[in-house]
Amino acid sequence: MSINRSLPRTPLALAVLSLLMERPMHPYEMKALMQERGHDRVIKIKGASVYDAVERLNRLRFIEPLETSREGRRPERTVYSLTDEGRDELLVWLRELVSKPVWEYPQFGAALAFMVGVGNPEELIDLLRRRALALEAEIGDSDSVLEHTLERGIPRIFVIEEEYAVMLRRAEVDFVRRLIADLEAGELWPDAATLQALAAQQRERGGGEV
Repeated sequence: MSINRSLPRTPLALAVLSLLMERPMHPYEMKALMQERGHDRVIKIKGASVYDAVERLNRLRFIEPLETSREGRRPERTVYSLTDEGRDELLVWLRELVSKPVWEYPQFGAALAFMVGVGNPEELIDLLRRRALALEAEIGDSDSVLEHTLERGIPRIFVIEEEYAVMLRRAEVDFVRRLIADLEAGELWPDAATLQALAAQQRERGGGEV
């Protein structure tokens, strides 16, 4: 029976392959290292998900078992290493991810597209203020994570994704604050006449009501 060699392009598969690029290790060590470096803040790691990813990559021969050992009554631990094919696929994938922007369809973008459905600018302003406060709290948490991680001697390049996340949150806070200011100044929310005109245009085109 032939094996489907298609690399599962998931964030967790990327993490497993990248860690094995550093050195051979067993799944428990991979999971611990991801958590130590804060990778679990950008990659969903739940239950046995790391083990499941390892099993699949092994089945597809992108990684392979190197040795199995047992300490006392602890379960067996299998150390894995990258295969040549796994290394080649990882490098192709990484180069593509770094060099080619991908539109990721953010949920907040969808919310912005339809936020007029909230019904009134006062409530929308309140909701946006809550978001800004939540983002500022997340920024504070991330700053603490970065500080403590670097204090432990972990090289900055291993937590650079957290810096990126903080930069995005800061940009979003700035945008949300400007959005609030525009709403408060009456420069963004359409007036009743504009909404009625849009509804009339939709009816003329047979598109229903706005």
